[in-house]
Amino acid sequence: MRTTTLLPRYKDAVHFKDFWTKGNGKLLIDFSGAEVSFKDFEKFSPYYYHVDETGDQVVEDIYFTKNFREATKEIEQYIRNGVSPQENVPESVKKMFLQTQAIPEWLNHDLLKSGAELCMRANLDSLISLRNYCLMGGYDFAYLNKPLIATEALKKGAVKRLSETLDFWVNVTRYNALEIHKKGYEFAIKTRLIHSYARLSIRKHYKKWDIENWGEPINSWDMVATYIGFSLVFLHSLHKLGNTFSTQEEEGLFHLWKYVGYLLGIPEQLLPDNKKQATEFFYLWTSIQPPADKDSILLAHSLLNESLENPILKYKFQRRNLRYLHISCTWFLLDDEVCKRLQIPEVSNRKAFPLTKRFINKIYNKVVSRKQRIRKGNKDQMKVLTDYLSITQNSNFH
Repeated sequence: MRTTTLLPRYKDAVHFKDFWTKGNGKLLIDFSGAEVSFKDFEKFSPYYYHVDETGDQVVEDIYFTKNFREATKEIEQYIRNGVSPQENVPESVKKMFLQTQAIPEWLNHDLLKSGAELCMRANLDSLISLRNYCLMGGYDFAYLNKPLIATEALKKGAVKRLSETLDFWVNVTRYNALEIHKKGYEFAIKTRLIHSYARLSIRKHYKKWDIENWGEPINSWDMVATYIGFSLVFLHSLHKLGNTFSTQEEEGLFHLWKYVGYLLGIPEQLLPDNKKQATEFFYLWTSIQPPADKDSILLAHSLLNESLENPILKYKFQRRNLRYLHISCTWFLLDDEVCKRLQIPEVSNRKAFPLTKRFINKIYNKVVSRKQRIRKGNKDQMKVLTDYLSITQNSNFH
């Protein structure tokens, strides 16, 4: 691990102070009961220069020694059949799969189930939260987005990027999805190797990478921040939209993402167990991130305009209306200052849809049984995913 000394360089900056004293950061502290300070900064900061070396070595040994299709087929065999200590495979492959096949002592299957049920039960609010709070809010952290720019993610298009994120999220949040050899487990392993492949490609081809400021590409601390997005920020968004959840569901959500993080090769000690820990970890990480820059704005507008480009809805007026609803939710879920930095357009009556949604949720959660909500949420989320995959898996889409 690199020995560069990292300081909380933006702790006195206006954007950092505003976020944590009067913006969503303040709401997160109130929501979680966190006690934020910089006392643990030096414990976490070295991970800004730390990466998943095991995953990187697997990519070098498998993907860089044969064509992509052959390499993927080989990895899929290891995922689906497992790897034994005696097997004649590269040492890196053995090391990674013996780690991911080892069930950690702390894993609780009841909590995994509760976390998956919360993700399904929240139905389309889950997808609204992922898109308009987790993804869009993440674009305000300028350095976090540099790997997306370096790998030319904008050229791929927001529809494709959103489809890939949705495919991953849905498949790791179903019942028993993370059991070894199951689909969620497969998605976690493949995503881990995609991160390694991207990191090695950036190091090789992107000569402008600023390691001092941006850290290692897709470093362990940035990965923790991303998975705090899927847990803490996601939970806070559901709360803002009027959803309620039990203590068991809340613990389950963090437990589920802790295990996903473990499979992705994030050091276990960095993965938060609850919303208090997650907020305290997030506070430290945000102190090294500058606010949105021109790349952030490009990414934000690409996501906003995805609704107009996406052919799932047949008519232009439907697409324009969907864009309006997403813009309304973005203004409702994010700080006004963040929206202004990302140049989110102003729209009329922007609070109408999210406030109506919140009102309906409070009634719906009381009159419809939990079991019915889980069943319907799973069905509706799978329908959205199927629609996206039907578009993006068509080679003529681009």
